[in-house]
Amino acid sequence: MTELQSFGLRLADPSAGAVSRRGGAGPSDHKAVVVDGHTIMVPVHTSTAWHSPFTAQAPDAQGQSTLTRGAIPIARISFPKQPRFYGMQTFDGVPYSHIATLHGSDVLATTVLQTCIRYESRRKTCKFCAIGQSLAAGRTIARKTPEQLAEVARAAVLLDGVKHMVLTTGTPNATDRGAQILCESAFAIKAAVDIPIQGQCEPPDDDRWFARMKAAGIDTLGMHLEVVTPAVRAQIMPGKASVPISRYMSAFEAAVGVFGRGQVSTYILAGLGDTREAILEICDALLALGVYPFVVPFVPISGTPLEDHPAPTPAFMQSILQPLGQRVAAAGLRSGDIKAGCGKCGACSSLSVYEN
Repeated sequence: MTELQSFGLRLADPSAGAVSRRGGAGPSDHKAVVVDGHTIMVPVHTSTAWHSPFTAQAPDAQGQSTLTRGAIPIARISFPKQPRFYGMQTFDGVPYSHIATLHGSDVLATTVLQTCIRYESRRKTCKFCAIGQSLAAGRTIARKTPEQLAEVARAAVLLDGVKHMVLTTGTPNATDRGAQILCESAFAIKAAVDIPIQGQCEPPDDDRWFARMKAAGIDTLGMHLEVVTPAVRAQIMPGKASVPISRYMSAFEAAVGVFGRGQVSTYILAGLGDTREAILEICDALLALGVYPFVVPFVPISGTPLEDHPAPTPAFMQSILQPLGQRVAAAGLRSGDIKAGCGKCGACSSLSVYEN
């Protein structure tokens, strides 16, 4: 799994399973693949994937595909099916897939606000981010209303058995940083359907927002560091780096006090310049606070300034994930205990496999 996520996958039949995503916020240029009962997101639209040693042969009548490395068959895999809710639209004609999408095999995800104060400035933008691409391509809308999100969430649960939901957002301002938008969205969704929700935003300027988000129906919180070395943060995401790591750490501590140990998480993108030692050091500090450190391999997305940046090697990822998995388990913060969100899904990293 670690090798697949580093090298990517070539598809003999690109139409197999659910439609893969290109561009947009969050995990992109991936396809969901089921390997040994685990659903993982594997790059398929990147330059690395085009030269991958792994190929998925066309699925058979049962939907099973043979995974080959070179000419050697090594496993049987499958792809989650296209969700039924994708065939629906709102009363005013917006396709449900423009409002929220299926991630992994049972997670509904949406970017509530598809614009960001960081992305609008070339000097401030996160160089790995493609939040504006799906909007420019007409595959989404700029702002999803609470009513639209509630309608789609209910349909996804009833029609496709979705188990939990992720609400992320572009950063609209330098004060609440999207917390208000997440509160309004979660409140409407929970009024329509009983589904665990993760909210994701940068740390708001006032820690009281954590209690407000919890009261609105958000079950778990993600505040994503992405990069952990100050100099690399300033280079890769100059706008977001204006929120120092020290603020993230104080926000994590306050958020754990509201949501509980293991119910606050952070994304860390391995392969952007942080050393193995730097990543593991901050993960130890996060675990001590009760924060789940979701370390994922960086995937270069076409059309971004880092589209030609190499993906991390499997050896580099294993050198981080193997000891980190043991430390996560020792801290009692396993992914399976998270109520909702990226850490619970686990598809963008093989970390959970190392937690035993």
